[in-house]
Amino acid sequence: MDTLLRYVARSLTMLWLTVAALGIVGVGATQVGATSYQVTALCTLGGDLVVGYGLNATGNATGIATLSNGQERAFVYSNGVMIGLDTFGGDTSRGTAINDAGVVVGHAKMANNYYHAFQYSGGVMQDLGTLGGLWSFAFGISNAGQVAGYSTTDNTLNEGFVVSNGTMQPIGALGAYGSLGHDINILGQVVGGSIPANTCCDTHAFLYSGGVMQDLGTLGGSRSHAWALNDAGQVAGFAFLPSGRFHAFLYSSGPMQDLGTLGGMYSQGRGINGLGHVVGISQTSNEDVYHAFLYANGTMLDLNDLIPVGSGVVLTDARGINDAGQIIANGCYQAVPCPFNLSDFHAGNRAFLLTPVTAQVPEPGAIHLLAVGLAGLAGVAWRVRCRQ
Repeated sequence: MDTLLRYVARSLTMLWLTVAALGIVGVGATQVGATSYQVTALCTLGGDLVVGYGLNATGNATGIATLSNGQERAFVYSNGVMIGLDTFGGDTSRGTAINDAGVVVGHAKMANNYYHAFQYSGGVMQDLGTLGGLWSFAFGISNAGQVAGYSTTDNTLNEGFVVSNGTMQPIGALGAYGSLGHDINILGQVVGGSIPANTCCDTHAFLYSGGVMQDLGTLGGSRSHAWALNDAGQVAGFAFLPSGRFHAFLYSSGPMQDLGTLGGMYSQGRGINGLGHVVGISQTSNEDVYHAFLYANGTMLDLNDLIPVGSGVVLTDARGINDAGQIIANGCYQAVPCPFNLSDFHAGNRAFLLTPVTAQVPEPGAIHLLAVGLAGLAGVAWRVRCRQ
């Protein structure tokens, strides 16, 4: 029954994508650049979980997928092919970012169960080492090939790092309690979070540039964190308000801009492109429901309103957006329970690649064309090639 439901959902998706392509309906046509989105589900590695984290300029993606035995593997998705990556002897690997050359970074477990940051290119997974401690995690890679992340040091603190030409260097901290690096751009600027000096526990978003770490502040509350930046130095993340709620923010060489929510109390910006468009996750007016959002032209939009009606897909989270407007998002099929919170994914989660389509006014007779043409499209509606 589950297989049948998924087949039906996928068939409906392709039917509505065909309708959108023919211009018969314009889902979201009055919004952001008159754009709606085609939805392509990334295939699996045999398990029931796929989470997308990184996206490059050509629509290649990386993230996490489970095997049939439940173990997690980093993956590379390209042109309908899913390739699972290995580990360093442990049972888990996770892909977090991919640059335009197709180089993937992430972290993988060793045989001793500690994670080490890795870089994957040309079929080879390279251990990036640590800053002297037991753990390291990579979260960003620039088009110049520099890698950002964080590692434990020999005194057990986490400290942000940049890897250039195979050498890992620490980037310091705002205070005495370390830092977490999460993204890097072509200029070598890094963003993440660090606890400021003379404070105890709350991290602040930072921008590291030219050897100097700048505290980006908050939205009036106690804490903030930066998840992503573009090559112009614009930063996306989340920050607390005085009320204790937190909202997605956009930083552009001035005070943080509060991006608001989709009607709830919380949101986070997780990805940003060169146009300053931000994607992420927001609580809706139903406090138990989180949806993926796109922020562009001063407006936060629910991505579920911009995909074909009847697609059978619910988008809960978006992690990356490229300059062509493609988005890597996560969610589920409506036939599958879709629980979600800000820190966890569950069995049944799927990753989706959203590709923008500009809606057009239908020509006379387009509906007739659809009616006579759909029969010919059935049977080639959902082709996904998978290999591990």
